Amino acid sequence: MLIHSALFWLRDDLSPGQRTLFEAELRRLAAISYLERGYAGPAAATERRPVTDNTFDYATCFVFKSMEDHAFYQTRCADHARFVQVCSAFWTRVVVHDIAPLQAVQAA
Repeated sequence: MLIHSALFWLRDDLSPGQRTLFEAELRRLAAISYLERGYAGPAAATERRPVTDNTFDYATCFVFKSMEDHAFYQTRCADHARFVQVCSAFWTRVVVHDIAPLQAVQAA
């Protein structure tokens, strides 16, 4: 299992239509069939704390069943390639965190 998170800082001059397109493309990625789970959305309006960075505009969190699925996503996934092609001009910064869980925990 691998958890892949990406944080996006968007250009300030995006039109409402470009933001709508960006959100639609994020939704498309989060719905990829081979993901264990997929989430995408804006920074949450949590309380400000010194350890919290909510300066990003949008983020994704994808749970891949295997390293092979993640490798496929990065190198051969048509949806990911489309997202990069359509949306890469919209952001000024991207930060990725890939996590190898210490232990998979199932919720009751």
